[in-house]
Amino acid sequence: MGRKFFVGGNWKMNGSKALVATLTKALNNAQFGNAEVVVAPPAPYLDLVRQSVRKEVGVSAQNIWTEKSGAYTGEISADMLKDLDVEWAILGHSERREIFKESDELVGKKVKVALTSGLKVIACIGEKGEEREAGQTMAVCQRQLKAIVDPLTPAEWTNVVVAYEPVWAIGTGKVATPEQAQEVHDDLRQWLGKNVSQDVAAATRIIYGGSVNGKNCAELATKEDIDGFLVGGASLKEEFITICTVV
Repeated sequence: MGRKFFVGGNWKMNGSKALVATLTKALNNAQFGNAEVVVAPPAPYLDLVRQSVRKEVGVSAQNIWTEKSGAYTGEISADMLKDLDVEWAILGHSERREIFKESDELVGKKVKVALTSGLKVIACIGEKGEEREAGQTMAVCQRQLKAIVDPLTPAEWTNVVVAYEPVWAIGTGKVATPEQAQEVHDDLRQWLGKNVSQDVAAATRIIYGGSVNGKNCAELATKEDIDGFLVGGASLKEEFITICTVV
């Protein structure tokens, strides 16, 4: 059985009630064919989006904290998301790693907590421009992925999507070529096969993120090991529907 194509829309810190109405209307009227579609609005709009969008469209948070409750001002827990019928969490995004200094180990802990709580996870990894130039792409991605792999059981991987997002391509307009992205995705799959299991490697969806848009998605989608996209800016526009229907 093939891997189901996956398209995630990360709204980041963008949105309003008016935008929620516009985007959920477009999602409700669209036909996605063979793709699984998940959108990740900012936390204040999670409940409104979940109530407004049809159930076939998944809803994701952009972050969680590691504890169920307590004195953690400004944080949200996996249990709170479950209470809102939110199914997913994006964890380890480069903006969380860079701006908020989240370590590999913290990301791994968050992934474990999310899965244990019954959420599914879009786990993000990716190298900076200077790391690619230094030939460190796979070393960085493997280090980040290992911190996610270590706490998990093989069975938990059924609820994990890996998002390869080269930091130098996020929001810059630069896009990894289909060949560059395929090379990394293939290497990641091989690494999962050696460090988790061949079954997990074959079944896990590895998606690409980094300035994906309606013009470049079709060529990227032709590559064997690119199983979908994590879309940033374009997820706030009508072209997100084009990306969702690319397969």
